[in-house]
Amino acid sequence: MIPLFSTDQIKNADQYAITKLGVPGIVLMENAAKNIFDAILKKLPEVSQFEKIGIVCGKGNNGGDGFALARHFMNNGFNVSVISVGRPNDLKGDALVNFKIAKNIILKQEKSRITFYKNPRDLAGLFECSLIIDAMLGTGSEGDLKEPYLTIVQFMNELSALKVAVDIPTGLNADKGSGDVVLEADLTVTLAEFKSGLFFGKGYAFAGEVEKASIGIGPEYFDNLSVENYLVEPEDAFAGLPIKETNIHKYSAGKVLTIAGSGKFPGAACLASESALICGAGASVLAFPRSIKSIAQVKLKEVVVDSYDDNGCEYLSIDNVNELNEKIKWANVVSIGSGLGRREATQKAVLKILKTYPDKKFVIDADAVFALNKNYKKINLKDKILTPHHMEFADLLGISINDLKNDLLNYGRKFVRSTSSYLVLKGAPTIIFNPAGEAFINSAGNSGMAKFGTGDVLTGIISGFLAQSQEIEETLISAVYLHSLSADLLFENSTEYGITASGIMENMPNAIKFIISSFV
Repeated sequence: MIPLFSTDQIKNADQYAITKLGVPGIVLMENAAKNIFDAILKKLPEVSQFEKIGIVCGKGNNGGDGFALARHFMNNGFNVSVISVGRPNDLKGDALVNFKIAKNIILKQEKSRITFYKNPRDLAGLFECSLIIDAMLGTGSEGDLKEPYLTIVQFMNELSALKVAVDIPTGLNADKGSGDVVLEADLTVTLAEFKSGLFFGKGYAFAGEVEKASIGIGPEYFDNLSVENYLVEPEDAFAGLPIKETNIHKYSAGKVLTIAGSGKFPGAACLASESALICGAGASVLAFPRSIKSIAQVKLKEVVVDSYDDNGCEYLSIDNVNELNEKIKWANVVSIGSGLGRREATQKAVLKILKTYPDKKFVIDADAVFALNKNYKKINLKDKILTPHHMEFADLLGISINDLKNDLLNYGRKFVRSTSSYLVLKGAPTIIFNPAGEAFINSAGNSGMAKFGTGDVLTGIISGFLAQSQEIEETLISAVYLHSLSADLLFENSTEYGITASGIMENMPNAIKFIISSFV
């Protein structure tokens, strides 16, 4: 997996290079510019055919990188239109040096020019550019964009040209992945090391493809830093796959009990329980209301439907808990919540089950997460796996969805540390938190997964894998990645429009085979 660093760690690395290694800041800036230039031509080879490049430079070191980058483009035969947000007397240090060099070269070129921004009319030159580079604000900026950056970013986002961000897209918080208005980049060339906020939240949406460019600090410095956030790679999914022994039988291959479904949401139960079986569990049993059991029995061929007496109500109530005791004891993993509904009687049943079996391995999803609202501090959640989406998690914490999104990693981290639980926070992307507070950001998946039922399939995959393994963290990482990989493989053969939850479930064997064949 790829370690992700904080902005403070990157700033400290710069100071280390300057003060301890004796590398002048101007050299770091030159390294950055040259490597950004190389990265752009490597990732966007069509740029070599473009007639004009636009570079919008801020007042600080990010702008300095932009001025130096403009020089590299001009020295390689490109016509460059530089727009400087600051006047010369606004610039200082290394940024000022590179501004002066770029200006001197521009004065000798007929088709390159520099414009000092005063109002939106000064951005008109960008209409002529096939590539626009954002070198305005780097990791030092905080809070929502202020003028003139807000207007400039909004203008740039309306243009059809390819857009590249230097280090981070302007407007993005590189730690929190948040920002009101953010530059919508096709490519971000981030400096020194990868930053967390590029891979979730607004970063996930707007950073585009992310490439790393060295500024001249060796990996030995970063290898010694402590990190809490990681980007999941395919080999992590392979490493977390449960090992299949040759001498197993159906009960030693993993036993899953799925407590799910109601009259309103029977399909969720079917998806979750069948997904567990498809992902290798030897035995999958569905606890389901008796009055509607025929729905599940018709749909499910290999899953055992073990009905409880719902007295015609079509939902789980506290009166049914005793009926489930033997099956709960039998199972290696209990999945609870998918499609259960949110009636008070159902919530009471969920809480009683969780309190009665504090040492059982539970995957707590959907309506079972809802049952924990205002109650989760009263339940022993140690080593339990919770799988809410963002709205469910915000409700669980009693905060707004906007508050959650503006500080997603910290809220997730605080929750797992206070409860000693595992959190699979479903979204684009899904993020896994372990009890120590480390976050593992999924790197697979596509927009076709935004459909009813995909979360229920993920719950079943997690349950099926966990029933076969004792390694919770590695198993969760693998389950989440493979769930997304299954959707990606479907996307390769069609489009994201036709991807369904059942399609992802049925394609899981292909996803597992793909990841195994990639490393064996």
